[in-house]
Amino acid sequence: QVQLVESGGGLVQAGGSLRLSCAASERTFSSYAMGWFRQAPGKEREFVAVRNWNGGTTHYADSVKGRFSISGGVAKNTVYLQMNNLKPEDTAVYYCAARSTYVSRSYIPPSPREYDYWGQGTQVTVSS
Repeated sequence: QVQLVESGGGLVQAGGSLRLSCAASERTFSSYAMGWFRQAPGKEREFVAVRNWNGGTTHYADSVKGRFSISGGVAKNTVYLQMNNLKPEDTAVYYCAARSTYVSRSYIPPSPREYDYWGQGTQVTVSS
């Protein structure tokens, strides 16, 4: 069973930066879309950013546009999230997600239910 392994979370002051990494445990794994969701205590898991490998497109939640940047490896099994100008409201557990089934070039799956592989989560805490 393929696993997604995340790293890079931690504690940072407001205005600081962190870079999250996510890699599939098997090098032969390939996805059609890969990205990040987050979940704060008492809240539902929410979309942060996703890259559609099929169309080469990316999409960001409005709350992180201009501050977060998603990128990935050529093999479509690794994804990164560069987070700049972090705010206390960014505090959450961040989850890497991958979808191994077909996605059309222009479609960005917005719901957690549309992804079939998940990482264990990495905590990001932003202090004010």
